[in-house]
Amino acid sequence: MMTIHRGGWRIILAVWAACSLLIWLILHFISCMYVSFPLTALLIFFMGFVIFFFRVPSRNIPEGDSLVTAVADGEIVVLDRVYEPEFLKCECMQVSIYMDFFNVHVNFWPVSGEVTYYKYHPGKYFLAFLPKASELNEHTSVCVRSRYGDVFFKQLAGTFCRRIECYAEPGRTGERGKQCGIIKFGSRIDMYLPLDADIKVALGEEVRACETVIADIGRSKLKNPSN
Repeated sequence: MMTIHRGGWRIILAVWAACSLLIWLILHFISCMYVSFPLTALLIFFMGFVIFFFRVPSRNIPEGDSLVTAVADGEIVVLDRVYEPEFLKCECMQVSIYMDFFNVHVNFWPVSGEVTYYKYHPGKYFLAFLPKASELNEHTSVCVRSRYGDVFFKQLAGTFCRRIECYAEPGRTGERGKQCGIIKFGSRIDMYLPLDADIKVALGEEVRACETVIADIGRSKLKNPSN
């Protein structure tokens, strides 16, 4: 079963109202059907796309407390060992997911646990798949402390993205598979996992939020690092 994101209805109604007015004006004032019909069809397609963009699909969440699932739909574009300087302050495995216009853009908690860190970073709007986007683009940073260790992730804006919503609040809990935010239009998620996490995905793989297991951190030695 598919629903619509709770923050999408205002935009959907505004777009539908504007497009409906434009369609009326086109059909009323442009008599040539070879012009008016294609323009009308284009506007109707855009009205449908706006609903499609804010969809929240029903997903099957795999069992296992130590599993880390994908925060978003998209393609794995980074799978590398890096140093995370903002919060974990240690070497981690970075797994990045790039979302295009047609992916589900609602984001979901990758693990269940307490939110121990949240910060919003204003920034640029470089193409989301570029390496420099991770540090220079507008983004949010969130850390969730599960019973098996910390999972840190970023919601990154892209070239066409101008709005990131994140529901994280330090001290509150998140539940794996539940909504944690949304990034509107093309964007990226960076996930930082313990070095000894059992990574389950490969570079270039298409993943699905909530359903695709990114890693198993059940045997991780990185529990609650001091900061």
